[in-house]
Amino acid sequence: MANDSGSKPMYEQIFEALRDQIKAGKYAVGDRVPSEKELGDEFGVSRITSKKALELLAMDGYIVRQPGRGSFVAEPGRAGALASNAAASLPKQRRTASRRLIGLVMTDFGDAYGTGLVYGMEQASREHDSYLVLRRSFGIPANEEESIKGLLELGVDGLIIFPAQGEYFNAEILKLVIDKFPFVLVDRHLKGLSAGSICSDNVAGAVKGTNHLFDLGHKHIAFLTPPPMDTTAIEDRIEGFVQAHAEMGIVVDRDIWIQDITSTLPTAYVEENKRKDIEKMKEHLSRHPHITALFATEYNMALLAAEAVKQMGLSVPDDISIICFDSPYRNGLQPFTHLRQNQEEMGRLAFEHVLKLRDGETMPNRVLLDAELIIGNSTAKAKVRAN
Repeated sequence: MANDSGSKPMYEQIFEALRDQIKAGKYAVGDRVPSEKELGDEFGVSRITSKKALELLAMDGYIVRQPGRGSFVAEPGRAGALASNAAASLPKQRRTASRRLIGLVMTDFGDAYGTGLVYGMEQASREHDSYLVLRRSFGIPANEEESIKGLLELGVDGLIIFPAQGEYFNAEILKLVIDKFPFVLVDRHLKGLSAGSICSDNVAGAVKGTNHLFDLGHKHIAFLTPPPMDTTAIEDRIEGFVQAHAEMGIVVDRDIWIQDITSTLPTAYVEENKRKDIEKMKEHLSRHPHITALFATEYNMALLAAEAVKQMGLSVPDDISIICFDSPYRNGLQPFTHLRQNQEEMGRLAFEHVLKLRDGETMPNRVLLDAELIIGNSTAKAKVRAN
């Protein structure tokens, strides 16, 4: 079918084509109209798009949908009654073509990371006369599954998902891939599966941050991270850190890394766990006095590192420099030197990509946005620490 309707969604174009065919008599009363799969094959769209077209036809009384049998042309007199009854009993279930409902499932959000994403999505929802529904999983896979199921039952037109930390992608996400339901991941990507994602270019960002430390004369840089556990954003930052060393001909010393910081994970961010990680960092820095800089994969980890340095009687950046991803301005305090992710743009693109997928458009699997290096007050030229 030629797309001569401008930006009109594909499901609306299919709806109008079938409606006109029914009115013209191509399908008589009682005739079965093409199924979701048949329409998907005919128009080259996903089943969710063709399903929406059939739902609109049923809402307007042109067809009757019978589970297990198919969809059939309704009697002319009954069509008006069906439309009237649908309008009376389900006045809010049919939204206008532009006013769609998009669900957002994310671990959590705060000043350090996440609030900008939500701002970008919410602003995009306003621009497209749509709505955003948020559910937090707090990094718990069971919460994530429940949230996805609940939003689908609510009838959302698409989903944006910030997956729980770690390697576990729940079965509900995999079902979305199989069913070709319109959804986009933010800050993660699914390895080996065709699922769209909007992320920062974490590899390039880590290279940029590491090179900044190299330019200041730092050669012994400890990398601070939670267990990677196949979390793609963390893996990419590790890759960028290693790549920067290789490009400069500097040997990576993994013995000075700390890769088991867990208190910053969504389910473990409590004072007792933070205290243990601070002690772990202090002990590590004492055992490796040649470390002059710390590269933290996230802001809250940088805060713990700064506290550990302070408790050792050292100072940032005079004795040890610290760099991280993201660092909010708080209470007038200067931020860490950091890689600032373009969160609002990520959020905006994620929302718009879901809308386009919902309308049957093909979108790129991965979109990477640059992270900007922001020089704060936590990095300085390297100097040798006393043993």
